Amino acid sequence: MKFEVDTHTHTYASGHAYSTIIENAKAAKEHGLKVLCTTDHADSMPGAPHFWFFSNQRVIPRFLSDVAIIRGVEANILNVNGDIDVHLTSYKALDWIIGSFHEPVFRPSTKEEHTRALINTIESGNVDALGHLGNPNFDFDFQSVADCAAANHVAIEINNSTLRGHSRVGSVDRCYDIARAVKRAGGYITTGSDSHFCDTIGLFELTSELLTTVEIPTDKIITYNARQFLDFLELRGRAPIEEFAEL
Repeated sequence: MKFEVDTHTHTYASGHAYSTIIENAKAAKEHGLKVLCTTDHADSMPGAPHFWFFSNQRVIPRFLSDVAIIRGVEANILNVNGDIDVHLTSYKALDWIIGSFHEPVFRPSTKEEHTRALINTIESGNVDALGHLGNPNFDFDFQSVADCAAANHVAIEINNSTLRGHSRVGSVDRCYDIARAVKRAGGYITTGSDSHFCDTIGLFELTSELLTTVEIPTDKIITYNARQFLDFLELRGRAPIEEFAEL
């Protein structure tokens, strides 16, 4: 299974990644992507940039190396209320917002608190997707969250970096179970490389294996082609991006 969009990538601005957006776009082109989402960590994460970095993303060209650039952020879920660390002035500059748990920002708690935080984050309307949910440090009720995400048109990410087993150890089987919960709910899946160096941009070998095994319908994988992804953004209430009309 091939995907034309990578919805989760980092540049050196995140503080623990090592490539520029230009290098990422070149790698995206080489790996056959049509759309690249740039999603550096929001400012509660240690080493992350000031919120001005995200408010100013309008200066990023809409195409780099002939790849469409989606201006985004990986926001931190801050608390059980579902608040995220995107500044009010940044929303108008962003096309795509992932909400994720990170241990330095949200101290791991109980399954019930994690579930409540995720549901509140979804229902806030402030995120388009939830990132790397397989992390066993943040256990949650898979089906309740998948049902809520489906009802609110929030995508659930299958994170290829997680599946490689180098980070968030113990996530792999959980990712399969999460994907099955999303399938039962009739929800949407997104695919992110979570690249912190450009060589893994757009590489989804393990994600493809998972989605094929679980038999997720391709019309529910928003990254399957560029038009499905852009249609999902409009389903989320975002205005069409004029420069991408021909994608």
